[in-house]
Amino acid sequence: MKNDDNDHTLTNRKFYRAEQEAEFSKGVPESTPQTEHPAYRLAFQDQQFLLREELRPVRFQLELLKPEMLLDEAGVGSTLVIYGSARIPSPEQAEQLVAEAEGDAKEIAQSLANKAKYYDEAYKLAKMVSEKSIIEEGKRQFVITSGGGPSIMEAANRGASEAGAESIGLNIVLPHEQAPNAYVTPYLSFQFHYFALRKMHFLLRARAVAVFPGGFGTFDEFFELLTLIQTGKMKPIPIILFGKDFWTRVVDFEAIAAEGTISKSDLDLFTWCETAEEAWCCISEFYELDC
Repeated sequence: MKNDDNDHTLTNRKFYRAEQEAEFSKGVPESTPQTEHPAYRLAFQDQQFLLREELRPVRFQLELLKPEMLLDEAGVGSTLVIYGSARIPSPEQAEQLVAEAEGDAKEIAQSLANKAKYYDEAYKLAKMVSEKSIIEEGKRQFVITSGGGPSIMEAANRGASEAGAESIGLNIVLPHEQAPNAYVTPYLSFQFHYFALRKMHFLLRARAVAVFPGGFGTFDEFFELLTLIQTGKMKPIPIILFGKDFWTRVVDFEAIAAEGTISKSDLDLFTWCETAEEAWCCISEFYELDC
């Protein structure tokens, strides 16, 4: 029944909703110095007020709640998170990247081009998993999730998109220009101010994580995940590490264990992998699914 001034029902709410109050606030009969001043704005509509330093705890809460609520409404049960570089080219772009590089940049461009195969594997993994359309308890499982940017992230969202599935992009505001890739499902494309809350949302629904070669951002996400599981703050999930040649050259995992600063068994927290098929079989084995 409509909730109005003559509503005598017992069960209907008696307070107007925030969106209704916001509409009422537009009906000020005349403009005066009092009504025009920012102090008169409804607090939840006053952006200048919400951006004050003292309101940081409120912004934290909003950034935690918004993606959580929208993902729940979208029927997302669990995710397969794909981490990786924002610089590795697709196979189609690799040759051009090298051709356009000059001087010392040529060698770096070639190194990145040599990793283009990982764009393909990220794409294949996302496409393969999305095509399986696993649904449990009425919710979609292993929904592909990336940082929403280019390169490996684009490959992940692209694979899901070309499988006819939706996928999530968790983008971050940066000082330089940053925009979500074209394959992220628009209503599952989120933008974050806080790195900490973005990383939390990567893992809240994660049931498996595939980590491809990457830079500081990938290292940060990967090692935080390892730390959470190693310390028991998070239950174990499959962590698939693509590119053994890359990782063992830039991080000496065995040496860290030999130094005694981690246990030898901590090296079992992740699994080496080179192909999408291997990765899915590892995930399937963990969850007792059909590989």
